[in-house]
Amino acid sequence: MKRRAFLTSAGVGVAASTLAAPAIAQSSPEIKWRCASSFPKSLDTIYGGAEFVSKRVAELTDGKFQIRVFAAGEIVPALQVLDAVKDGTIECGHTVSYYYVGKDPTFAFDAAIPFGLNARQQNAWMTHGGGKELMAEFFAGHNLVAIGAGNTGTQMGGWFRKEIKSIEDLKGLKFRIGGYAGTIMAKLGVVPQQIGGGDIYPALEKGTIDAAEFVGPYDDEKLGFQKVAKYYYYPGWWEGGPQVSMMFGKEKYESLPPAYKAALHAACSDATLDMLGKYDVQNMFALKRLVATGTQLRPFPNEVMQACYQAAIEVYDEEAAKNEKFRKIYEPWKKFREEEYLWFRVAEYSFDRFVYAAPPLEKKK
Repeated sequence: MKRRAFLTSAGVGVAASTLAAPAIAQSSPEIKWRCASSFPKSLDTIYGGAEFVSKRVAELTDGKFQIRVFAAGEIVPALQVLDAVKDGTIECGHTVSYYYVGKDPTFAFDAAIPFGLNARQQNAWMTHGGGKELMAEFFAGHNLVAIGAGNTGTQMGGWFRKEIKSIEDLKGLKFRIGGYAGTIMAKLGVVPQQIGGGDIYPALEKGTIDAAEFVGPYDDEKLGFQKVAKYYYYPGWWEGGPQVSMMFGKEKYESLPPAYKAALHAACSDATLDMLGKYDVQNMFALKRLVATGTQLRPFPNEVMQACYQAAIEVYDEEAAKNEKFRKIYEPWKKFREEEYLWFRVAEYSFDRFVYAAPPLEKKK
């Protein structure tokens, strides 16, 4: 009797679980969103970040939550993604927040501040250093929610038609440069130009601009900059570890079921690791190809770096004095940066400095 009772109760349990599954599935709505990217499809790594998120979200929701990605210009221009999301033209966008410093320089903290944080430090700032909470409050004031969904690592300093040997060589230079760095370089006589990735090559080819920076060897090679500019400078001191973000209209985001929000956050986190890993692999091969075909690799002169650093400090102090939103984030960010630098000097920098100068891992003959 006990065996029969057990089998009967077990059967009821199986039947209940069989009935429950469709009920749970039915409670998950089918949602289809459009995502506008700030990048062309040819840049498979940075544009691919949005596609990565789309694929992972679909996997995590059994295909119920679908996000279709559109390249820059297909729905809105590259540098108008934030406005399109904010205004409800599209549900979400994949972009870099420093593109919108013209609205408010505070946006840059979500991506990169010149002479700021590398990729690991930016991740630490955003996840456990207070950055996520500070930026969430700022974005809420623009009716937006932003989630980090990519990082390129430290970028290159860009392509120049002529060598940069001193500060004098910067004066009057028409330089395509994104984010807050343009404001800083303007103090040294540069004429900054904000141009979407897909429009840089023709501007450089026609001489509309004298120099251009974008990301790094892998993307720059794809865009063909090496064909129209000879000198390739490093480092991109304005982008030590720029975060790429998925942006959502606040109401659209809040309307999502909790499980879908969790899927978005998980997908964006995975996309950050994937993008950084891919760039770290692809850039090393691309740089070798570029140098082998004639690209002249050059470090920015120390004089130029020092001048830019001093100009950056001036710009930050000036902005903090007049912009309360900027100051509210800049002060804790600056403190975090100083303390994080102290830690990185102890272990990370000591390790890097030795192993990068050490000979290959071969036995001495």
